[in-house]
Amino acid sequence: MTTAQPLDEADLDRLVIGVLGGTGDQGRGLARRLSLAGHRVIIGSRDPARAQAAAAAIGEPPQLTGAGNEQAARDADVVIAAIPWEGHKDLLAALAGVLDGKILIDCVNPLGFDKRGAYALPVPEGSAAEQAAAVLPGTRVVGAFHHVSAALLLDPEVAECGLDVLVLGDDREATDLVQALAARIPGMRGIYAGRLRNCGQVEALTANLVSVNRRYKTHAGLRVTHI
Repeated sequence: MTTAQPLDEADLDRLVIGVLGGTGDQGRGLARRLSLAGHRVIIGSRDPARAQAAAAAIGEPPQLTGAGNEQAARDADVVIAAIPWEGHKDLLAALAGVLDGKILIDCVNPLGFDKRGAYALPVPEGSAAEQAAAVLPGTRVVGAFHHVSAALLLDPEVAECGLDVLVLGDDREATDLVQALAARIPGMRGIYAGRLRNCGQVEALTANLVSVNRRYKTHAGLRVTHI
């Protein structure tokens, strides 16, 4: 684990964020909120035209653009993986060279759905984040943003999200940076929640939140008390 360095706000301001699979609800929501926080954000997609259309549809602010996944990853300082679980491993493996040396925030939740609701899928590596680390040995992988409702992120009437983001990883400098990014979204806090090996239960907890949301007709998040 690297030694943490103080985070400079000016350095944070300059970070360019790329969102792989950014045309989905979660990707578009995170792209919108981080761009509103002042970052240049690039929505990535297999189809660059679709990514550009998604950025234009959000309509705010002007530093939100679209590109192909590879270009988004290449031009970004920090990359968010918001891709469907089914294509997670293949896409990241294909971008290994581009992502080398960068911070990758993995927010993918491997879930299945049947008539009884959502359930966690088994992952041979232990979690989506650990799978990312396995196929991206030169990338600083952090797990975060698993429990953030896309509906809240995209809703222009929601000024503050009011939840905590559990941040997991083995690189102290990288997890500190992701915590700071989360805190730039009004109402959010980034909370360090352990090493990457603990990401499996965090991803799986999303199935429980889906059940909460269905029962109570809401968009529930998490709060960690006494911090």
